[in-house]
Amino acid sequence: MSQATDYIDARTLKSLSRLTPWRTGLAIAIDWAVIIAAIVLCEWTQSWLVWLIAVPVIAGRMHALSILIHDFAHYRFIRNKVLSDWIGDIFLAWPVGATIDGYRTSHLAHHRYLNTDKDPDWTVKLGTRLFTFPQEMRFAIFNFIGYFVGVSSLRDLRIAYVRLQADDKSTTIYKVLRFGTYALIGVILILTGTIPQYLLYWAVPYFTLFFLFLYIRSVADHFGDTLDYSHELTSTRTVIPYFWEYWFFCPHNINFHIEHHLYPSVPFYNLPALNRDLMANPQYAASAHVTRGFVTGLFREVWLDTWRRDKGPTSTALTK
Repeated sequence: MSQATDYIDARTLKSLSRLTPWRTGLAIAIDWAVIIAAIVLCEWTQSWLVWLIAVPVIAGRMHALSILIHDFAHYRFIRNKVLSDWIGDIFLAWPVGATIDGYRTSHLAHHRYLNTDKDPDWTVKLGTRLFTFPQEMRFAIFNFIGYFVGVSSLRDLRIAYVRLQADDKSTTIYKVLRFGTYALIGVILILTGTIPQYLLYWAVPYFTLFFLFLYIRSVADHFGDTLDYSHELTSTRTVIPYFWEYWFFCPHNINFHIEHHLYPSVPFYNLPALNRDLMANPQYAASAHVTRGFVTGLFREVWLDTWRRDKGPTSTALTK
């Protein structure tokens, strides 16, 4: 197996790994600005049609915030790690029910032990119906419908909670600050009479489409019976999305997932450049598992083609 350092030269990697904090700060600001603007527009128009459009927009930006948690877990914001974690917690992780350090513990183990029994992301999904492909059509359809009504999201949230609790090493002071913040927000919502707005503009997008987007991206990253887990260029998947798919399924360039696993030091804003450099390498271009589109290529590759082949469900682990 080729080593990742063989695909590009060290000078290029060093340049692409250089941090530009203002770009991350701007991304956070834009994500929150879009969420706020969507809420303001709904309140101004008082239109259910506008709200129906706003729900996927807000859920897409929630997904975007969660992707930036991923960069913060790799210390890809600023050199001051303590300050970076607090900024990440307050503006990214706490709003979606996570913590930077808790996610980091699990995610770095995922990188270190990718697709093995020591990979916590792999072991929690391996063998479950959600991540077993080929997947029974009836189950897949009901699972997708379940996200729109919140049932599938609650299931995923429960699984994530158990996993994060197992990795939780936060101090008592940290827990008091975190849950005290949640309590304060709750009090403010009650005193201002804005609980209905919270439910409409945060709870509904969060408990429906946010988890749907997470699920689809999680499948795209590491699952499907067309992946070959014996090689670093085929054990995960890079998806080249259509322009509108960036908003929902792969904000902040998370679609360049092979690239990220090869070179996790590269921040999200440099992943497109990293992809271009890697694709200039004939060995990489010939071997990397690249799929075009989420609702087209990924759906066809992971779900549709397997239904056409009419196989019985078989765990992806069998291809390892």
